[in-house]
Amino acid sequence: VQLVESGGGLVQPGGSLRLSCAASGSIFSINVMAWYRQAPGKQRELVATCTLANITNYADSVKGRFTISRDNAKNTVHLQMNSLKPEDTAVYYCNADLRTYGTYSYLDYWGQGTQVTVSS
Repeated sequence: VQLVESGGGLVQPGGSLRLSCAASGSIFSINVMAWYRQAPGKQRELVATCTLANITNYADSVKGRFTISRDNAKNTVHLQMNSLKPEDTAVYYCNADLRTYGTYSYLDYWGQGTQVTVSS
């Protein structure tokens, strides 16, 4: 199983970016898909989650600015980030709670991360 993120980069304050994550491999089912981020010198924190039923949840710091969405048919999850602030600068990681064929448990899988830098 592989999770591959894309869409990071450098953006000015107030700008927007859209992150994408595609999960591939022998995937039977994906329960929750999520985005986390880790800023330099800080712990990794949860940004947003989206369940299989498309129920979403957000960290207080991004509510109203970020939107998580997923395409269950394509095993993809996106994070639309608007009104970006310098404090949003971090490496963003995709996370999926999924079950592979031939197994009966859901396990956490992580992408390699994509850098988002908000700076003028």
